[in-house]
Amino acid sequence: MSCTKAPVKVFLAEDSVLIRDRVVAMLGGGAIDIVGQAHTPQGSIDGILAAQPDVVVLDVQLEGGFGLEVLRAVRLVAPDIVFVVFSNNASPAYRKRYAREGAEDFLDKSTEFDQLARVIVNAAQQSTY
Repeated sequence: MSCTKAPVKVFLAEDSVLIRDRVVAMLGGGAIDIVGQAHTPQGSIDGILAAQPDVVVLDVQLEGGFGLEVLRAVRLVAPDIVFVVFSNNASPAYRKRYAREGAEDFLDKSTEFDQLARVIVNAAQQSTY
């Protein structure tokens, strides 16, 4: 009898189409399934609530607003969705603020891009326990 795990469902909330494309190319297939993408706060909130992903990869800066408003809005109605912040704005102040609001992890795009897949899978596994 084989036991196969379902892929981790991931939603990308990222304002840069180039970064979204790079993340999709890196994560696509296998253990991770990209179930949606958005570049604005409201588009992200609507898409996340519709797709019900396991993990949201969230940028601090979105077109017309901030990732923090997405995190807060989604956590109110869907607290089991895990957030991994993925941003160039990775100062300690941002890290602390997002952690206080419930983000599972925070990665710096410029130095930790290659760690994203591992962090997503780990975050999804942590949320199931």
